[in-house]
Amino acid sequence: MSAPILYLVGVAITTATSLIVVAYLRVPLRSILTDLCGTLERANFWLAFCNVTLVLVPLIFALSSEPVVEANRSAVFEVGSQLRWALIGLVVSVVILGIVIGSFIPRPRPQPAVGQERQPA
Repeated sequence: MSAPILYLVGVAITTATSLIVVAYLRVPLRSILTDLCGTLERANFWLAFCNVTLVLVPLIFALSSEPVVEANRSAVFEVGSQLRWALIGLVVSVVILGIVIGSFIPRPRPQPAVGQERQPA
């Protein structure tokens, strides 16, 4: 296979993988964002923002990894190398979005133990 074909195969697999992840996260992410944002319109904006991020970051990683066609190297390994970088980009974007969204989720305050209730001063 030629280098351009390998490159396009890697980019196509990256795009498909990213779209599958976006589809998988769509419903739970919309629920969390609606709760955090207060309105569906705001949540839809941030959902679109997250979707674009989850597609473009892995695609940028995949586009920056060009396969090199050599006689002694299999085309599968070249596409695999490109996909490795794409998956690294996908994981990085998911983790960063998770950290950012998670930082806005209010945490419940710990309840005092029974019998150790605070007395008013």
